[in-house]
Amino acid sequence: MKVCVITGTRAEYGLLYWTMKLMDENPNIQLYVCLTGMHLSPEFGYTCDKVKEDGFVIDHKVEMLLSSDSAVGISKSIGLGIIGFSDYFEQLKPDWILVLGDRFEIFSAVSAAMIAKIPVCHCHGGESTEGLIDEAIRHSITKMSHLHFASTERYRKRIIQLGEQPNKVFNSGALGIENINRIELLNRQDFENKINFKLSKLNFLVTFHPVTLENYSADEQFNELLDSLRKIKKANIIFTKPNADHDGRGIIKLIDLFVNENKKRSISFISMGQLLYLSAIKHCDIVIGNSSSGLIEAPSFKKPTIDIGDRQRGRIKSKSVLNCEPFETSISKSIEFALSESFQKKIKVN
Repeated sequence: MKVCVITGTRAEYGLLYWTMKLMDENPNIQLYVCLTGMHLSPEFGYTCDKVKEDGFVIDHKVEMLLSSDSAVGISKSIGLGIIGFSDYFEQLKPDWILVLGDRFEIFSAVSAAMIAKIPVCHCHGGESTEGLIDEAIRHSITKMSHLHFASTERYRKRIIQLGEQPNKVFNSGALGIENINRIELLNRQDFENKINFKLSKLNFLVTFHPVTLENYSADEQFNELLDSLRKIKKANIIFTKPNADHDGRGIIKLIDLFVNENKKRSISFISMGQLLYLSAIKHCDIVIGNSSSGLIEAPSFKKPTIDIGDRQRGRIKSKSVLNCEPFETSISKSIEFALSESFQKKIKVN
């Protein structure tokens, strides 16, 4: 059986890694790996090399990412992706394709697969991100897919509410938790040596992605976050840069400026990979931003998450997640509360 896994980002690949590895070891499955999007972009770390280092054979690459994060640029990238995947599927003729999430690269692949009558397995469907166009993209991918692997029972039920057959929808859990259970994370000293950065007594991990459906722009929201971080002089900060989304490059420029001004207490990464990123969560005191990792992975470490704005509104959140408005005063108050003894005790209770 030919199964083609399609991945376009470092984060998505990290979540799929163990599933891909198990398929590659299965004698009944012929695994084909197709890379697209940021994997092929030097600007975003050219993580194609990481996939190779992990021992996977890359069967095909679909170049679709334009050097533009405007709405027009993203739309044109989707069009290029559909063309590229159409040609690839015609050549490969896979029995199934496996995809994860809600990005526009995956939307392109699944659109082409639907027209080619190739069945699709979709992971992490049924979730809700009301502050993003990802909400519509994710549900569209769900409707074009045939097997569904949801991360919670609520999300499984939502997929069924969308009209999918219950016997084809499974609650398989969040793939990110599987990584935490399987990876041996770095101790503090090894982590510091690996990233060439000294941690302090107080450390923040910041991951902030563009927003698409909120009243305030990504730059405005991120500047509010930076204003809050500037006031907390005792904290060292690890930034991970955003994906190739609409307005993403504006956030990247702001990160670079902040790190340049605060070299002793901050550092940034285009791509950390699963080992370093999960180790960062382990050794940092708070995860701050609007990434889904703050809702899925961080609670497993019993670490507070400051979830800014509406990007993740609608998703299931644990008691360790504090949602706040995208303003400096709200962010600062949330950080102070997250560090309080009462909140720390609350989230460490089993």
